Amino acid sequence: MAQRRLLLAIMALAAVAAATGFEFHEATVDAIQLGFSNGSLTSTALVRFYLDQITRLNPLLHAVIEVNPDALAQAARADDERATGRRCGPLHGVPVLLKDNIATRDRLNTTAGSFALLGSVVPRDAGVAARLRAAGAVILGKASLTEWSAYRPAPNGWSARGGQTLNPYVRSFTPCGSSSGSAVAAAANMAAVTLGTETDGSILCPASLNSVVGIKPTVGLTSRAGVVPISPRQDSVGPICRTVSDAVHVLDAIVGYDALDAEATGAASKYIPNGGYGQFLRMDGFKGKRIGIPNGFFTQEIFEKKQLRAYQKHIQLMRKHGAMVIENIDIAKNLTEVQNVLFSNEHIAMIAEFKLSLNAYLSDLLYSPVRSLADVIAFNKAHPVEERLKDFGQPYFIEAEKTNGIGPVEKASIQHLNKLSADGLEKLMRMHQLDAIVTPNDNGRVFFAVSGMPAITVPAGYDSQGVPFGTCFGGLKGYEPRLIEMAYAYEQATKVRMMPGFKM
Repeated sequence: MAQRRLLLAIMALAAVAAATGFEFHEATVDAIQLGFSNGSLTSTALVRFYLDQITRLNPLLHAVIEVNPDALAQAARADDERATGRRCGPLHGVPVLLKDNIATRDRLNTTAGSFALLGSVVPRDAGVAARLRAAGAVILGKASLTEWSAYRPAPNGWSARGGQTLNPYVRSFTPCGSSSGSAVAAAANMAAVTLGTETDGSILCPASLNSVVGIKPTVGLTSRAGVVPISPRQDSVGPICRTVSDAVHVLDAIVGYDALDAEATGAASKYIPNGGYGQFLRMDGFKGKRIGIPNGFFTQEIFEKKQLRAYQKHIQLMRKHGAMVIENIDIAKNLTEVQNVLFSNEHIAMIAEFKLSLNAYLSDLLYSPVRSLADVIAFNKAHPVEERLKDFGQPYFIEAEKTNGIGPVEKASIQHLNKLSADGLEKLMRMHQLDAIVTPNDNGRVFFAVSGMPAITVPAGYDSQGVPFGTCFGGLKGYEPRLIEMAYAYEQATKVRMMPGFKM
């Protein structure tokens, strides 16, 4: 019944597209700007389309926590600016959906999916939100997420405010997280483009499993100011979109120095290329590249034959398009053991970082029902039904509350992480002079996370059940230009992305 209603809705929207001359479904940023310039589209019509999509699909998918009551007014202002001849960038008048841990100083809430922050008032837009507004983007609303960016052990995509986000390809399969809503909304055409955040896999995993593109930038390339934090050492904000070019347009708009995240953005600003990232959208992006395929990732123990055949075909395609692919190389002698050591030390450092950074975020709010991690723990205890405390608990919160800053134990863990990274992936890349390593989905996420390194995932296919999977290109800090070249060339050569079918 639900699929029949969706089919009728799609047919109705197709009729609208035919009447206007603009194809709304799968519309890219470039197509949107062309529609604006040739008169076949207005920002107001575009926002109405996505609001209609949200109305139709959100009861099924739970990808959006709330829509911006001022979105249509912002769209009308963008249309007026365009009519008066204002020079407009790629995101001018384009609706953007933000993950609900990215602050906006407007009538939208910023809650990380928790009722504990409902009604809180932020002092200003998050750094990335301010940059989007400066670029003329329309803030469409807030996307759902795994509550507190998965720092409560809830199912991927669940939050008290948003409910359970579903994968639009196979609704019984995980949407992954924690940027679940951003990825699902992008995949299901509920927004033009979206923003997510990642501490360890939270962009790469949902992007891979919802057949969209996710860019996890070098830590500090995008400001984290005004973002509900987990770990300043690892947190990153990046785009989740249907195409590489759309993601790059968003990336260009949000990178740069922010005095409110001065240390990280100051250090990473040197990586931003003159002329932006759009210049690296090259069809010949594989030419001359050296790509490593580490052992232990593309295995029969992890993937079915259909997926492995697709990955093997795509690796051959990289060679065909000019890349030197180096296989049978090791990040570590015992990959599983090293990954477990990384996760263990990451956890020790992160629980202390979480308490410090969350308390700082909460203390900066103009108004909030909670002012500290201890308050959040108490709130959840006082609202066990709404926050499903019996089902999911809050063990990381309780563990974090017991910490007392970055002491000798935490410093030792951070030093161990740095050494493992330097002796592992960083050494491997330099030894083989690699431009990237290629891994499936987000399976290499911890190596990129603990090192603050960038990665881009691109749709790679669908398994026998119809569940999407992706190919991830990861590299050293500041390697975004070459990763974009490869990701774009890969996308253009494979073109595997399909619209979701909402099957059960």
